[in-house]
Amino acid sequence: MSASSSTRLAPAGMEASDEPPRSGARKRTHPLRVLVWPCIALLAIGGSLGVSPEFAKLWEIWSEDPLRSIGMLILPASIFLVLRAWRQSRWELNGTWWGLVPVILAFVPLLFSERVVFFWSAGDVRVNFLPSVLPIYLYASGVVLLFGGARVWRRAWFPLVLLLFLQPVPEVIVQYLDIPMQGLAAQVARSFAHLLGLSPSNSELLRLMFTPRFGMFIAPGCDGMRGALTLGYGALIAGYLRRVSTLRWAALVAGGVLLGHLFNLIRLCALVLYYRFAVGHPLLERCAEQADYAIGALLFLVAVFLFLLIFLRKGREGSKTGAAVPEPEGKQESGWRPTYWKSAALALLVLPVLVPGVRAADSNAENLALALHRGSITAHDLDELLPAQVGEYRLTRAWQEQVGGVSVLEAASFVAEREGEVEIGIWLPPSNHSIERSLMTQGELPAASAVTSFITADGRTVAFNTALYDDGITDTFIGDTYCTPLSCRASSEREQGLHLTLDQVLGHSAPGKRAVPMFFKIQTPRTGAPSDAVSKDFSARSQAFLFHLNLTQLSQEFQ
Repeated sequence: MSASSSTRLAPAGMEASDEPPRSGARKRTHPLRVLVWPCIALLAIGGSLGVSPEFAKLWEIWSEDPLRSIGMLILPASIFLVLRAWRQSRWELNGTWWGLVPVILAFVPLLFSERVVFFWSAGDVRVNFLPSVLPIYLYASGVVLLFGGARVWRRAWFPLVLLLFLQPVPEVIVQYLDIPMQGLAAQVARSFAHLLGLSPSNSELLRLMFTPRFGMFIAPGCDGMRGALTLGYGALIAGYLRRVSTLRWAALVAGGVLLGHLFNLIRLCALVLYYRFAVGHPLLERCAEQADYAIGALLFLVAVFLFLLIFLRKGREGSKTGAAVPEPEGKQESGWRPTYWKSAALALLVLPVLVPGVRAADSNAENLALALHRGSITAHDLDELLPAQVGEYRLTRAWQEQVGGVSVLEAASFVAEREGEVEIGIWLPPSNHSIERSLMTQGELPAASAVTSFITADGRTVAFNTALYDDGITDTFIGDTYCTPLSCRASSEREQGLHLTLDQVLGHSAPGKRAVPMFFKIQTPRTGAPSDAVSKDFSARSQAFLFHLNLTQLSQEFQ
C-alpha cells in the first residue's frame, strides 16, 4: 500500500501521522474551571444573608422549643440530599436564567422589610398558607435552577420541599394534636396507676411520679410527640431514598408517627410500674431517672430494629439510587461558559442584600445577647423587677420555676386584706405560652372561657384570655395576655376567616420589643354558684388588681 493511499484512509481532520487518543488520557481542563464550584459555593453562602431573618427565627424556634428542635437536623439533611441528587446528574451545569426569578422573590422581604402573609385564623388557631420558610425554599430552588438546570431541580424536588419543613411542627398541629395527646398520655398514666392499685388524686399522682426529689423529673404531659416526629421524618426521608410507592410511603410515615406515640405510652406505663416497686427503696428511687433512660433506650432499639426490618429488606420496589444519570452528549461542555455569566448575575443580586442582611444579623446577635442575659440573671435580680405594691395589694413572696435548671417563669403573690390573694406570672424565654393550654395538658378543662378586657394602670384596655376552673374543692380564675412595651394583646384576639396582610421582617424581633407572655390567677374555696356568677365576681376582683398594674412597663422590665 502506498503512502498516498494510507493518507486517504485516515479520518477527516486527522493527519496520517497523528495517533488516536488513548482511552486513559485525561481531557485538558481550562484553569478557570477549577474556580467555578468554589465560586458557586461562596455565592450560595453569601446569598443566604438575603434570608437571614428567616434563619434567625428558625434558630430561635429550634433552640427554645424542644418539640421543634428536630428542624436543625432537617437543614443539613436537605443540603446533603440536594448535593446527592446533583452528583447523580454528574454535577451537570445546564442552568437556566429563570433561576434568578425565585432568588429575587426570596430577597424581596429583606429589601423592603416586609413580606406578604396569607393565612386563615379562627380563635387561637392560625394556618399560614405562605410560611416564613418560603424564602429559604425559593432561594435554594433558584440556585439549583440557575446553575444545575431544570433536570437537576426536578431530581432534587424532595430535598428542596424538605426545606419547607424547617419549622417541623405548625401551630395548628400543636393545637389539635399535641395538646390533646398530652392529656391522653396523662390519663393513660393515671388509669394504669389505678390498675396497679394506686389511687391518688390527679394532682397527687403527678407530684408523686414526676417530683424531682424522686429522681425522675419528667413532664407530666409527655406524649411522645418528639419521638413521633423523629420517626415520622426518618420514615419520610427513608421512603424517598428507597423510592417506595406513594401509598406505601404515606403508610410508613403514618406508622412512624403512631409508633412514636405508642412507645411513649408504653414508656409511661413502665415508669408507673417502676414507681410502684421503687417507693420505699431509696436505692431504686435514686436510680429512677436512669431507669427512664434505660426504658427509652430499649424502646428506641426496638424502633430501630423495626425500621431496619422494613427499609433494608429486599423488595420489588426500591431501586439503586446511587446510579448516575447518563450525561447528555455535548451539554455538559456547553454549560461551562454561561455559568460564569450566571455567577456574575447572582453576585449582582447578592450585593444589595449584604447591608440589610448584616444589619439583621446584628439585630439577631443583640437578641441572643439578651437571651443569654435572661438565662444568667439571678433569682434576686428577677424578684427586684417586680413591683412591691399594686394598689392595695402588697408583694408577699416571689419564686421561679425551672426546666432543666434554667428559670423559665417568674411568679409572685400579691395580697390585699379585703380582696385576698392574686398570683401573677411572667414567662422568661420567648414563647407563645398559654396557661390554659398548660392546664389542658394535665387533663384540666375549663368550665368556661372567654376573652375579657380589663383597664390597666396606664389607661389601656387590655384583652385577656380568661378561663374558670372548678375541681370540686376550689374555684380558679386565670387570664393571660402578651405585652410589648407599646401594647398588649390576647392570643385569641383574631378575626376568623382568610386574611392577606404584610408582616415586618426586620422589626419582628427587634431587641427590647418582644411580646412577653403574662398571666394572673385567683383561687377561692368552691362556692357552688353558677359559672356566670362566679366569673363575674372573679372579673371584678381581677379589675381591682389590674387597674393598678402597668403591664407594658412590666413587659419592658422583662425584655
